[in-house]
Amino acid sequence: MANTYTQIYIQVVFAVQARQNLIRPERKEALQKYMTGIVTRQGQKLLAINCMPDHTHILLGLNPSVVLSDLVGDIKTGSTNHINESHWVAGRFAWQEGFGAFSYSHSQLTNVISYIRDQVKHHGRRTFRQEYLELLKKFEIDHDERYIFEPVCEEQAPPNGPHAGSDVRR
Repeated sequence: MANTYTQIYIQVVFAVQARQNLIRPERKEALQKYMTGIVTRQGQKLLAINCMPDHTHILLGLNPSVVLSDLVGDIKTGSTNHINESHWVAGRFAWQEGFGAFSYSHSQLTNVISYIRDQVKHHGRRTFRQEYLELLKKFEIDHDERYIFEPVCEEQAPPNGPHAGSDVRR
């Protein structure tokens, strides 16, 4: 649209199905590049991305001509197909249903980019579930904790704790 000027920055967060640790370190960079390609082909601006073993953070400069849920759906579907066609995991890879989306002003971008890049450090102090719930509370988003990303276990310690790299099942 002519004469339309926008500044829309959105952090998108989504999890691997059942919050399994399936994104292996040796595949992380390739997956991030693949997702970046999906975003740029949609005419969007990717500002930061970090794929953790069980979830992903993406910071976008969103063009209003694209519906956010359609874009996230394309990212998740495209990356799922790529992972499965490349046989990066035993069995079938999938992302969980849904996602979180959090908006920021231009003045907050440097901090948000640093936050996304420093995910390993953040998860040394708190789990992904704790982090996600903190975001929902910070942005005052109504939610029911029973439906926050289907859990496979009770998280007892941060990833650098005694159960690093494994699911703790009860």
